Amino acid sequence: MGSLDLSTTYMGMRLKNPLVVSASPLSQNLATVQNLEEAGASAVVLHSLFEEQIARESRELYHHLTFGTESYAEALTYFPEPKDFVAGPDEYLEHVRKVKKATSLPVIGSLNGHSKGGWTEYAKLIQEAGADALELNIYIIPTDPAVSGAAVEETYLDILRSVKASVRIPVAVKLSPFFSSMTHMAKRLDAEGADALVLFNRFYQPDIDLDNLEVIPSVLLSTPMAMRLPLRWIAILCGRIRADLAATSGVHQATDVLKMLMAGANVTMLCSTLYKNGIGHVRTILQDMTQWMTEHEYESVTQMKGSMSQKACENPEAFERANYVKAMKSEAWLSGALPR
Repeated sequence: MGSLDLSTTYMGMRLKNPLVVSASPLSQNLATVQNLEEAGASAVVLHSLFEEQIARESRELYHHLTFGTESYAEALTYFPEPKDFVAGPDEYLEHVRKVKKATSLPVIGSLNGHSKGGWTEYAKLIQEAGADALELNIYIIPTDPAVSGAAVEETYLDILRSVKASVRIPVAVKLSPFFSSMTHMAKRLDAEGADALVLFNRFYQPDIDLDNLEVIPSVLLSTPMAMRLPLRWIAILCGRIRADLAATSGVHQATDVLKMLMAGANVTMLCSTLYKNGIGHVRTILQDMTQWMTEHEYESVTQMKGSMSQKACENPEAFERANYVKAMKSEAWLSGALPR
């Protein structure tokens, strides 16, 4: 067997391996990004430029974001007071330039918001700053009972259309899992030109402090169990849309990466595991992947990609139902080995 080929493609970019650093505060520090590159990461999604940072809205909005029902999956902390914002739009663009100059990593800019707002303008500026691609982290939690699911879907599509019309670089959409028909929504985004879908955004919810009777931030890092949801949908979507697929949430070790690739992912994105295990864990994952692939006589990532997806099944819904029934009737469940 020849040398092992861990390379993959994502949004037209040839990456040396499928380990991409997802949007988080990790990428705010240039030295950290350089260390991630040294550890073996193949690309980095920079921390997000939030719509609220662009808009510079009032203290009332700040209070709502800090103590309301919404928090951002990649923030790890809530927004500081408006007067304390450090990484504003100009600083963000400068950071893109610095990372591009100081590393050889493909750099994916990130915009995080919920409306068209200034996205189009800043998508252009991020492109001009040197980003190789752009990720739209569309964070919408509809709380108005008058807003229909169809209206929410149109907001996603409108944002994608406006950004795609304004930039030349590839555009990925980071999705919520809460659509009534995920495959239909994926097809619509694909038809509108999404170069990749990132599955899935994790919505953090607040907790209640019973002693002080106040709503407090509650930020939990993902666990490996969280990978089951993106694993399922990547396996369903693989081969049914043209857009590339990125797996995020719950990817902690080499076995998680391998499973996602077999389901059909082009890349897997790392965040929580780096906070838990350190930046050097990228190197460990690559070593463990190499060992497993060698032992199982795989020659490349391309060889395994999509090998366990549902694209060969004419009726994935029936496939899912059959596996559900099989799981419910399994001996482990019936014997009490699994929790009921």
